[in-house]
Amino acid sequence: MAGTDSTQTAAAPGGPAIILVKPQLSENIGTAARAMLNCGLTDLRLVAPRDHWLEERAFAAASGADRVLLAAKVFDTTEAAIADLHRVWGTTGRNRFMTKAVETPRQAAATMRSATAGGLACGVLFGPERTGLENDDVVLADTVLTVPLNPAYASLNLAQAVLLVGYEWFQCDAADTLPSMTKGAEPPAGKDKLVFFFDHLERELDACGFLRNPEKRPVMVRNIRNMFQRAELTGQEIQTLHGIVTELVTYRHRKGGSHT
Repeated sequence: MAGTDSTQTAAAPGGPAIILVKPQLSENIGTAARAMLNCGLTDLRLVAPRDHWLEERAFAAASGADRVLLAAKVFDTTEAAIADLHRVWGTTGRNRFMTKAVETPRQAAATMRSATAGGLACGVLFGPERTGLENDDVVLADTVLTVPLNPAYASLNLAQAVLLVGYEWFQCDAADTLPSMTKGAEPPAGKDKLVFFFDHLERELDACGFLRNPEKRPVMVRNIRNMFQRAELTGQEIQTLHGIVTELVTYRHRKGGSHT
């Protein structure tokens, strides 16, 4: 359905970052870029795409959304791709057996509008075409985003999923949004600070033997990360947690040294 009119005023920039994790085909990246620009979204981020993803097939599939492709940022890891964001949604159609808030695209759009009105940067994770997001990616999201479709057949391709999310964002009216964050309140910390704390905590849990069972370790780590994700910690709260972990480690070493 053609509908490009260069005489019309373009949608204002902004909106959530669209993060494609390990996309498989360059044409799928192109169609996702096309879906984004349909909805006024321009912040495309790619995590570990295949080599030579920016090729002619991507531009052909983008059907004129070249500027989204050319401005796309490439990252090695999901953690790096979301480092500057405050709120992240992870798209999935499967039960991941994690305790997380779940929203439809329409609900998520209202939440995103409120978050951005409060100065928070948002993003949406989309997994590889065949498998979807891995659990280690989903655990980095604050909220699971799922599309209520025919339960007997809920299969979407990548561009369709991006378009559904982008459309709800584009159509979301200010009157439909949730109340924005209380003025003067400290916002949730950026994901870079949260991931840095995870690394610190997990390093010390490895050192003290808490994560000693290699078979159980991945699930335990995801559970721990989910607990802190749900807390929507501020930067000051994360600093306090760093201090608690450091003090416990120092005390353990001091106590151990007293017997020598």
